[in-house]
Amino acid sequence: MNALINDFPSDGVVTINRVILRPEYTVDDLQERVALLCENVKTYHSDTGFIGGFVALNSGNISNEGSTIGQAVASPLKDKEALIVTFWRSFEDHEQSHRSDTFQPLFKKVLELCENGNEEIAYNMLWSGKGYTPEEAAAARAAKEKYAKASNA
Repeated sequence: MNALINDFPSDGVVTINRVILRPEYTVDDLQERVALLCENVKTYHSDTGFIGGFVALNSGNISNEGSTIGQAVASPLKDKEALIVTFWRSFEDHEQSHRSDTFQPLFKKVLELCENGNEEIAYNMLWSGKGYTPEEAAAARAAKEKYAKASNA
């Protein structure tokens, strides 16, 4: 398995929070509050199970090539929906971080922004990887072509 997140164990846990902003809040509000929360997690939990994470904002684009539920052209949640994704050694490590006295006040400030309340779902990692370099991609294509022809002979 190629590591997408450096040092993320193959049996690690990924947590995902889906935030839908209340109309009275902006992306700037979200960025400020989540930045404070993430800094807290990095500072106090990097040595107790936190590996890394990212926050992604709904761009409004919907892939018609990758979607099977119609041919929508834009998401109505553009700039209103964000995913907060974190990577942990274990679910227990994650849960312990949420019990932290320094974490809870910052977490409550993020929850104030949420129209949808909050449900944080934990996933066990099955696969992660990064793209090939151009040289690796060319070698992979050549190997596929060579062995695909050999298996069809």
